[in-house]
Amino acid sequence: MLRSYTGRLVARDDLEDKVVVVTFLETNCREACPIIAGEIARTVDRLTAAERERSAFLAISTHPVDDTTASVRAFLRKHHAERKLDYLIGTEQELRPVWERFKILSALDSGDADTHSASVRVFDRTGVWVATLHAGVDLAPANLAHDVATALATGRG
Repeated sequence: MLRSYTGRLVARDDLEDKVVVVTFLETNCREACPIIAGEIARTVDRLTAAERERSAFLAISTHPVDDTTASVRAFLRKHHAERKLDYLIGTEQELRPVWERFKILSALDSGDADTHSASVRVFDRTGVWVATLHAGVDLAPANLAHDVATALATGRG
């Protein structure tokens, strides 16, 4: 369980029967992270209200010292992703098991805000990993919206 930058606790149960889009960001990153946040925000804008309700878009911090409530709020606002991308933060102790589970190189471990794992992963409503997109390669609102719609159509009825 991690905490959103808004203060709300986010537990696995909150994501049940939803398509979950997950990425790992750092608010001081100047390369991939701004692109990812913007592309996710534009994707959310393309979805229907029903698709948005049945999906969760999560960014998870790769640097707990840099990713404070204030820095996350400013980052999301700057990239037009507020209320579209929920940014989860925590202590290193809280985040490290998540990084390990997802096989993530964190910015904390690399020592560089621009060097960390930053793909966008899509999980269907049963929790099966169904797609991965990358900034500058195949991450675009049309592609991500397609993958979300496909994931919504699979799994549970």
